[in-house]
Amino acid sequence: MNTVFIAGHARLPSGMAAQNMFETLTITAEIDRKYGVIVAASCTLATDHGRDFVQQLLRGYSLQDGIEEAVEAVKQHYFGKAGNALASALKDLHKQYGVYIEKR
Repeated sequence: MNTVFIAGHARLPSGMAAQNMFETLTITAEIDRKYGVIVAASCTLATDHGRDFVQQLLRGYSLQDGIEEAVEAVKQHYFGKAGNALASALKDLHKQYGVYIEKR
């Protein structure tokens, strides 16, 4: 298999629909081992539409290039209450990717 599965987590703000189901927001990503590119992504937002939007937004970013560009994309395109949690979960995902790279 040429991919790895990595997750990043962040606390959700109170008053969100997803917060009633989960206390944290999780972003999971299937990442190409060689280039660090996000092949597929998912998250624990409450709606299918939100999850699909995040998937489309993150697909194609290389974690080898850092996470700033993906975080900026979230800030420019996602205007729901979970925006800061998505950015934090992405940063945690990138941190976990760094742990994976160190262990290889």
